Amino acid sequence: MSTSLTRRQALVAAAAAPVAASFLPGTALAAAPLQGPSSPRLSTRVVLGGYEVTALLSGTRTVENPKEIFGLNAGDAAFDAASEAAFLPTDKAQFFFTPTLVNTGSELILFDTGVSAQGIVAALADAGVTPDQIDTVVLTHMHGDHIGGLMGEAGPTFANARYVTGAAEHNHWSGANNEGFQKNVVPLNDRMTFLDDGGAVAPGVTAMLTAGHTPGHMGYMIESDGNQLMLIGDVANHPIWSVQNPDWEVRFDADKAAAAATRRRVFGMLAADRVPFIGYHMPFPALGYVAAEGDGFRYVPASYQMMLG
Repeated sequence: MSTSLTRRQALVAAAAAPVAASFLPGTALAAAPLQGPSSPRLSTRVVLGGYEVTALLSGTRTVENPKEIFGLNAGDAAFDAASEAAFLPTDKAQFFFTPTLVNTGSELILFDTGVSAQGIVAALADAGVTPDQIDTVVLTHMHGDHIGGLMGEAGPTFANARYVTGAAEHNHWSGANNEGFQKNVVPLNDRMTFLDDGGAVAPGVTAMLTAGHTPGHMGYMIESDGNQLMLIGDVANHPIWSVQNPDWEVRFDADKAAAAATRRRVFGMLAADRVPFIGYHMPFPALGYVAAEGDGFRYVPASYQMMLG
């Protein structure tokens, strides 16, 4: 049996030939250079009742030998097993620095300021906000990666803001002769308001004493129209090595027993009430939930729950 092509079929076949040839094995389609991992956006905004909450990525850092920071009282085998189960390397970790912006509709409140003025200004710009628009700056505690953005080369980064922090925390660092505190916080003392446990920053923004990481460390519960979200600061600094294993000691915790007790108390409450949280050092956008699991907690990164409005 013989076959023949019509003129139209022949033209179609000829046009398709170069395309087919381009997909032959070993044929390169493009010569674009490899670029490596891409960086995430510097801001992620979600809705909380009548408020907007924006996580701000003010910086990241790769840290070598995380076992020297997390799980100081855990054996190497336990640390390695927990890491492997979570598909994490044990020779390095990625740190994230995540201040949070809360827009109440009448006030812009910034919680913590990152490691530098440049970093927090860039993150705010990504969210469409300039530093002079910030009404209130709240400091969870006085470690350098939380107060580093307070001062720029020309003076205070947030020229029009008032400042709020825990009284116990400020008292501790006032007597510690700490260079970062002296440089970044002391010049703002005359604009500082001090809170105790249960104090209010603004309507629906309540301080919660979460001591251990530092003597006066504060978390903040945000509530609007019956919806809640907690800013936990440095209550826990890693989803596996702190949240899943709340009793594992962390090098940067001043009172390690108190820090572990705080983790169990805070995460027990969040798990029972199904309240989301933002953790300052959690993988960006640092927003998630916890569920009680085994002798600790399971971290559940938020997906679209709070984007539904």
